[in-house]
Amino acid sequence: MKGNFLSFVKKESLHILRDSRTMLVVMLIPVVLMILFGFAISTEVNNVNVAVVAPERTDGVRDAVERISRNDYFTFKGYINNDQIDEYLRSGKVVAVVVFASDYDRRAAQAAAGVATKPIIQVIVDASNVNTAGSATMYLQNILLGSASAQSMFETRMLFNPQMKSAYNFVPGIMGLIFILVCAMMTSVSIVREKEVGTMEVLLVSPVRPFKIIFAKMIPYFAISCIVLITILLLARYLLGVPMSGGVWGIFSLSLLYLVLSLALGLLVSTIASTQVAALLVSAMVMMMPILMLSGLLFPIENLPTFFRVVSNIVPARWYIDAVRKMMIQGVPIVAVWENCVILLGMTVALLGVSLKKFNDRLE
Repeated sequence: MKGNFLSFVKKESLHILRDSRTMLVVMLIPVVLMILFGFAISTEVNNVNVAVVAPERTDGVRDAVERISRNDYFTFKGYINNDQIDEYLRSGKVVAVVVFASDYDRRAAQAAAGVATKPIIQVIVDASNVNTAGSATMYLQNILLGSASAQSMFETRMLFNPQMKSAYNFVPGIMGLIFILVCAMMTSVSIVREKEVGTMEVLLVSPVRPFKIIFAKMIPYFAISCIVLITILLLARYLLGVPMSGGVWGIFSLSLLYLVLSLALGLLVSTIASTQVAALLVSAMVMMMPILMLSGLLFPIENLPTFFRVVSNIVPARWYIDAVRKMMIQGVPIVAVWENCVILLGMTVALLGVSLKKFNDRLE
């Protein structure tokens, strides 16, 4: 009895060890999670781009700017004019702009002597990302003023999301995540299921060409995703009150491109995985984790170390979420995020090309 039991244990252990893909996933997931959560992911604000408006660059202004540039939380992007503030914030060149009063030195000296004075420093912040905006404002106040008694000298303006609603920040990110789930994961599992049960071979001997079969399987998921997209946009606008100042058609068009990209990603996974379980595991590792950690959905990309910031460039959701967030909250048109559109289009073409080639190679 004991010998039979040990034989079964040995058999199952050998089976697991021979399955290199499962072993790789099982051993790799804990390592990746530990590195991401313990090293790469940080809720603190780092590398926040800041510009300065100073009518008079006095000694006091230069000293304050020096304190900002020396701080690890911020990256000083130079001096700008008043009429450039909106442009710099909408384009994403900076997250915050510090505006010094024209008589900053004199009024700062009065405040230090206990004389009541109006705000002499105004901070204008892009509040489309709630986490970054709140932390950046607090850190700037501590750096520039240094004490709570000087708060009357400090004035804050939150642009694009003055009420700091978290829905404004998370709706674009959730859109980027949901479409990957519906399109990529479900498509890959569907195609792998056909191969697993043996019906794919039956389909391939039919008069219909293989690539038409694949596209035929993708169309229902694309249609479902379009319905989900419309539902999300309606909920975001009328239930959560998320603005869509950049134009609904622009957001819808960009989302359609992202849907096609997600379908291509699902097709690529289906060429790699041989079972439905493997397809789910690969999808979780290759798509879910990068979207959650490296797309800007939960954590600002600026917080990541240089290596992970570079890696995040190949995560499609990063470019989609960034573009949709700007179009929804900042009110920029689709032409203002043309770089994101071009990157997503390039990724879509590349993924479709590689996926179809690998699929044809496997058939042959």
